[in-house]
Amino acid sequence: MAQIISITSEGLQNTIRRLLPSQQGFGEDLQASNVILPVIDLTPTAEGSSVPDYLQQAWDFATSHVQVDNSSATVVNTAGFYKIDLVCVTAGTVASKTASLQLSDGFSSKIIWQLKTGATAGSQSNTVAEQEFIVFLRAGDTLSISSNAQDVIVDVSSRQLATVDGELVNPLGFSPQ
Repeated sequence: MAQIISITSEGLQNTIRRLLPSQQGFGEDLQASNVILPVIDLTPTAEGSSVPDYLQQAWDFATSHVQVDNSSATVVNTAGFYKIDLVCVTAGTVASKTASLQLSDGFSSKIIWQLKTGATAGSQSNTVAEQEFIVFLRAGDTLSISSNAQDVIVDVSSRQLATVDGELVNPLGFSPQ
């Protein structure tokens, strides 16, 4: 048997007034029913985003780029989710070469990607490595890259995909219809 129940929640009524400004003048109490009414939302927003993943993650003019050889550099130090594309090229005859990508919270560091070569002195050691992944930085975290030799080149491109709260960041200049 269907029942209609009045809901007298000021919090819910305020939310309705805020989200549906055209309903502010009615002043009626909210009502609930114990009958299930299926609702099918066919709008693109119902899918979770009005922009497909592959378009929302496009490289754009906000993309940053950092390259190091025999040094270290900060890639990103702002909280959020980031798309990272890393390319590392090693060459030459150095006996031990290392390139790494690490997260730091200001107190400790954690290596999240590393390339080590162990060629013997005098031998050729040519390596190309490419990796693409998503990194999450909390407030205060830093993502950095390092290389221990002049012929270990690490090239990193990054673009923010979402804020620390998960709100998507569309490509610079794009606004969905």
